Amino acid sequence: MAECFSFSGTYDRWLRFSYSWMGLKSTTTDLSGDGTVMHCWVPKTYRPNKPNLLLVHGLGASGMWQWNAFVSRFIERFNVYVPDLLFFGDSYTNRPERTEQFQAQCVAGVLKAEGVRKTAVVGASYGGFVAYSLAAQFPEMVEKLVLWGAGVCMEEKDMEDGMFQVKSMDEAVSIMLPQTPEKMKELIKVVFYKPVMTIPTCFMQDFIDFMGTEHLQEWTGLLNALHKDRKMSNLPKITQPTLIIWGEYDRLFPMELGHRLKRHLEGTAQLVVIKDCGHAPNGRDMKEIYEHMKSFLVDPLLSPKKANQTKDQKVH
Repeated sequence: MAECFSFSGTYDRWLRFSYSWMGLKSTTTDLSGDGTVMHCWVPKTYRPNKPNLLLVHGLGASGMWQWNAFVSRFIERFNVYVPDLLFFGDSYTNRPERTEQFQAQCVAGVLKAEGVRKTAVVGASYGGFVAYSLAAQFPEMVEKLVLWGAGVCMEEKDMEDGMFQVKSMDEAVSIMLPQTPEKMKELIKVVFYKPVMTIPTCFMQDFIDFMGTEHLQEWTGLLNALHKDRKMSNLPKITQPTLIIWGEYDRLFPMELGHRLKRHLEGTAQLVVIKDCGHAPNGRDMKEIYEHMKSFLVDPLLSPKKANQTKDQKVH
């Protein structure tokens, strides 16, 4: 019987062509020769008259997959950088660290190697944890921060208190790292609001095969590192102007975490709630999210006083 057409492989090749056509090139940086290599899409030609923009992906195939629609919108205004976090795409390490702090240090290493001294940063979901840590560890490097559905204010006890749909990290891992089409369907139900469930099973299996299981143990380690011993009292307060974007019906990271983060940042952040949106946006939601991001990133730096005067916004 003939194998199902590899949509994922074909799409990946198309994305590589698209990124190159938009003016980006694929690079790898060996960080300190310690067995840590990070891949990043960087400008073919750096434009000093443009500000810099770093896009940090969440769990998935690679940064290239997640940010394609946004790169095409931002490429005219910014020098855009799209890294693959460790154990995604072509990035990896032989070191045992699995924390978002280590991921952030590696991203900072790539930026320094590329001569980037200051940049705005956007982080989605898991990438938001990394972006927040980057802003905390390297405040002189991060000018503005956008966090999209990133539960950085969660605590280990939140799971015991019933905040999440899952009751244990083992259950969370089985959903977030699906290894069968059935688990993929379960993930889709969790991350999308009113998901479309007509994706052929062979396409789901093709994506799972494309992702592979080579780094399954490492991905599990990344998720466990986010959760274990996490306390609000240990979360540093960043001072950069911050835009927090949250889906109204986010079931992966409930919206309470967005409000908690805004309170934690005490006047340097604004919260935008996207109506009828889950953790992962659909096409309409992405357009609205882009408009909020553009307004925040392109406008003059948001002062703490102005941010404190900004009420939570809801998109209708």
